Amino acid sequence: MVDLFQRYYPDAHCALDHETPFQLLVATILSAQCTDERVNQVTPALFAQYPSAIEMAKAKTDQVELLIHSTGFYRNKAKNLISCARSLVEKYQGHLPRTLDQLVELAGVGRKTANVVMGNAYGLVSGIVVDTHVARLSHRFGWSKSANPEVIERDLQKIIPKAHWIMLSHWLITHGRQVCKARKPRCEKCFLSEMCPQIL
Repeated sequence: MVDLFQRYYPDAHCALDHETPFQLLVATILSAQCTDERVNQVTPALFAQYPSAIEMAKAKTDQVELLIHSTGFYRNKAKNLISCARSLVEKYQGHLPRTLDQLVELAGVGRKTANVVMGNAYGLVSGIVVDTHVARLSHRFGWSKSANPEVIERDLQKIIPKAHWIMLSHWLITHGRQVCKARKPRCEKCFLSEMCPQIL
């Protein structure tokens, strides 16, 4: 399947707009329970006011809440963004650490978010990003029977070569949005139809 994904989705990439590792971290935190499109609508104004951890660390919660309101769960997200930024300033001079263990210690950062940053900001293979598309397609393809993201990630790591771990999520997200849609999969147009078990 990897060869087919490479052939059909050569331009697959992170859909969250960002210019720095910190901005990618912020965008990924905002993307929880929210579409990438909505996040990309919100972040230009947010980044204009708080372009780095240094500015975000000084932010007032209500101001951040106002800017990110439409992403949902805005109170918790604003609290986490400011707390995360303060930790970055206090512990890492405003820069993001480059290890998974250090990233997941930051407020609002779980394994998925840390993997996004490690892979897309630094090109470092730390694991596989498991979002809703990756989880859904992993089940449909018969790659994992679990609903737990960490178990799914471990299952995928056993069958996908490490060299493709970063790109795998981009391929699956693209495929999930364009072809293997949740409500109505377009199996008749899928290049994987002959090898997919189509587990519902």
